[in-house]
Amino acid sequence: MSTTQTCVHIKKEWDIVGARQMGREKAKELGFGTVDQARIATAISELARNIYLYAETGKIYYEVVSDLNRVGLKIIASDNGPGISDISKMMEDGFSTSGGLGAGLPGVKRLMDDFDIDSEENNGTTITAIKWVRK
Repeated sequence: MSTTQTCVHIKKEWDIVGARQMGREKAKELGFGTVDQARIATAISELARNIYLYAETGKIYYEVVSDLNRVGLKIIASDNGPGISDISKMMEDGFSTSGGLGAGLPGVKRLMDDFDIDSEENNGTTITAIKWVRK
């Protein structure tokens, strides 16, 4: 099992689909069931869409990680966009800056097991999320 990091560049809307597909493939390779594959793909889709909508360009990285006797898929969404001025507000259910349902980042946090966000206004955002394989 490779622990190398791969990535998908997000530059156009179609790249969201590619990022989602790669995440689903990697999840399947690691032994995730179909429900968790869908959770991971949905989280990646949301992260990639945020890059496309708010930062215009960025990257989604995929990395296999292990911790004691478990293995997981780490997703890192990174951009050099405008950043998030109020992370706590952004993490509120129902809050939306795009007129959507506001399920975005809080939804990603619920879909994944570990979630961390690092953002600096005018200096980009990095979101790291991990889903662990249930054995």
